[in-house]
Amino acid sequence: MAKMTSRERFACMYEHRPADRIPVIDEPWAATIERWQTEGMPKDVNWVDFFDLDHVAHVGVDNSPRYEVKVLEQTDEYKVHTSKWGVTMRDWKHAGGTPEFLHHTIVDRESWKPAKARMAVSPDRIGWDYLKQNYPIWQKRGDWISGMLWFGFDVTHSWTVGTERFLMALVDDPDWCVDMFNTCLDVAIGLYDLVLHAGYHMDEVMWYDDLGFKHNQFMSVKMYRELLKPVHKRACDWAHSHGLRTRLHSCGDVNPFVPEFIEIGIDALNPLEVKAGMDPVALKKKYGKDLVFHGGINAVLWDNLGAITGEMRKTIPAMKENGGYIFSSDHSVPNTVSLENFRAITQLAKELGSY
Repeated sequence: MAKMTSRERFACMYEHRPADRIPVIDEPWAATIERWQTEGMPKDVNWVDFFDLDHVAHVGVDNSPRYEVKVLEQTDEYKVHTSKWGVTMRDWKHAGGTPEFLHHTIVDRESWKPAKARMAVSPDRIGWDYLKQNYPIWQKRGDWISGMLWFGFDVTHSWTVGTERFLMALVDDPDWCVDMFNTCLDVAIGLYDLVLHAGYHMDEVMWYDDLGFKHNQFMSVKMYRELLKPVHKRACDWAHSHGLRTRLHSCGDVNPFVPEFIEIGIDALNPLEVKAGMDPVALKKKYGKDLVFHGGINAVLWDNLGAITGEMRKTIPAMKENGGYIFSSDHSVPNTVSLENFRAITQLAKELGSY
């Protein structure tokens, strides 16, 4: 089969049919890229090009309350700063992982009101210069173009309100939680309507909404159905009305939610976190006609080339049947993975994923 562009490969996977090979992508931590640069990867070379992986172009919009962003403290090890969502956090400079959240501005229904009032659809929340400069490059290269929606449980509890506080609110003040879900989605959709109206095509929208952890979930299926599922469905309905695919990133054990995702029209599920209890091959057998699967290759094993290649030889042939599979780790690439290992893993993924 003739060599395809990334966009052609992804399109085949979403149509559940073979391509020249499965798309091969991933998301290394900044500390991982830093390591690879010490092991021979030039600093002025894009890591996707260096490993000859598939190109996914990202379109983003700003649906935040636009609180002031400023650096409060900085050392050789970390940076403490504020976010557009009113959160003070500590980011580690040379270690992978999520930030340490230190303080939140939005903590209840009352503090949400002024934040909500600051969120509005306006053209200045879109990076028009970035789109104008890069969109022709994406089109010429044949990139898969993905727009990111910022809404839902995960980004609300972790990046906006605080985990324990928001979990309690789901029980004590669910209407406030739903209002946050819907407001964030409404503003994001309004901004992407402007992007599409301006002639910038996208292939999919994706969003982060981690609903599980190791062998369990943050909420029951009943609570998901009542509070969050209708908002997820609105995102799917909007995307499909514009001819866009939908891809949900939901870490942890989300097995009980998979039928719910299919029912509302989610097209692809990522990352299939093996260490949390997800079995990608079993999911493929049960839901392969309804979902595209992305990930499912245990990141814990990537520093052991023998172990990870053994898992890949077992997993990829089953996952690629009839299309519908995108290769990546089941979370992100930690800085325990050497340049040599990552090169070997992605090369083997291309070989095993060829049709």
